[in-house]
Amino acid sequence: MTFWIATAAGLVFAYLLGSTPTGYWAGKLLKGIDIREHGSRSTGATNVLRTLGKGPALVVLLVDVLKGVAAIVFVRWLHAWPTITPPAGLDPQAFVPWIVCIAGLAALLGHGRSIWLNFTGGKSAATGLGVLLALSWPIGLGAAAVFGAVLALFRIVSLSSMLAGLTAIALVCALEQPLPYRLLVIAGSLYVIARHRANIARLWAGTEPRLGQASPASDAGAG
Repeated sequence: MTFWIATAAGLVFAYLLGSTPTGYWAGKLLKGIDIREHGSRSTGATNVLRTLGKGPALVVLLVDVLKGVAAIVFVRWLHAWPTITPPAGLDPQAFVPWIVCIAGLAALLGHGRSIWLNFTGGKSAATGLGVLLALSWPIGLGAAAVFGAVLALFRIVSLSSMLAGLTAIALVCALEQPLPYRLLVIAGSLYVIARHRANIARLWAGTEPRLGQASPASDAGAG
């Protein structure tokens, strides 16, 4: 019973950690505004950059990455306690990685659908990077490198985020990784890409703003 209680508590914690509305708090603390009413109306670091400036955006970005890292680290730590033992017949070496991966998805879902913000939020790209780094740092660094290179070339955050997600999928399939990790990276990356549906339409139309340009105010989901 203790094992299942700990598992449920870990998943709830991962979701609540992901739900922490860093960008929203930054807007309230620094300017007394609801950032969801400005720029692209997202709580992500990109909209914080447009609305509040570079310093707050960097802080929000780092905290959002750390949310993903912390969710994975906490669930691993919790299930490493000697008092939290799985039921007889359940191999922890095989089962715990699945729990860790579900926790990663919970953190992503929390960032994009925060319980504190009426289930709105950001695109989950930064939190997803944190999850990647905690699961497998080579994959996380590879995705981050592609993000940085594409951003430097095209200065389009959405394009950089989606290509980083596709890179993560390619790397997790190419490298030696447990099946749960592969499924998490594929599912998480596709979730992040799906959160960019409006951006994809604007990229196709050639109207997606570059870094430093104003975002279409009508888009409630840009990151």
